[in-house]
Amino acid sequence: MPTRIRTVAVHDVVARTYPRPPPEEKDHVAMAAGRAIDGAIAEFGHAYRQGRRPTVTSIRAHGAALLDDALAEAAVEVPAETRERILGELVGVLQAYRASEIVGLSRPHTRVILLNGEVGVYAQPDFWDGRARIYEMKTYVAVPPPPDVALQVRLFQLAFPQFQAVLVCFNRHVRPVETRTARVPPPTADETRAALERALAVGREVGVEKVLEYVEGPFVHYTLAP
Repeated sequence: MPTRIRTVAVHDVVARTYPRPPPEEKDHVAMAAGRAIDGAIAEFGHAYRQGRRPTVTSIRAHGAALLDDALAEAAVEVPAETRERILGELVGVLQAYRASEIVGLSRPHTRVILLNGEVGVYAQPDFWDGRARIYEMKTYVAVPPPPDVALQVRLFQLAFPQFQAVLVCFNRHVRPVETRTARVPPPTADETRAALERALAVGREVGVEKVLEYVEGPFVHYTLAP
């Protein structure tokens, strides 16, 4: 008899815990900018790991295409000066990224927090060094972390319990882009239980049912007593 579990991602747990109102047009623009910046960073990092050093111009062009696609998908038009401002932010973040400790690092494979054998939580931080640290990147100031970021990082810590969690923030709203890096302390016993209880509740409520034997690990097991 196959074992059935419900599965959610860390971002599902965070979104259900700290819901946001429906986005306005300015929020769609901000989300499109974030997608473009994240995609440009990913493209540069991929090339960097392959031993190539793409130019800022080429990555800016890649980011511009991503931005235009994201804006079109959201059915939002922006003035030319707004588009140029966003691309200027993209270049600033890229330059800060190139000078940071996360440049060229890869993203870890997804791990699954398995709670009470019934809920699986997919957890995948932005970067890791494969040995000692996981990293979560933000393009705004998240130090000290606000509640939603704190929950997100806490779940990543529980999925990667032997790793030090580090927040890397590139504040794209200032010139030059400011970089702030902070190590996140391991969660306390109370913080651990609160995060796992919340993840279990969200998984039970909205999780997608899957057969455990077909879910790809690795798994990190936790048991919550009633």
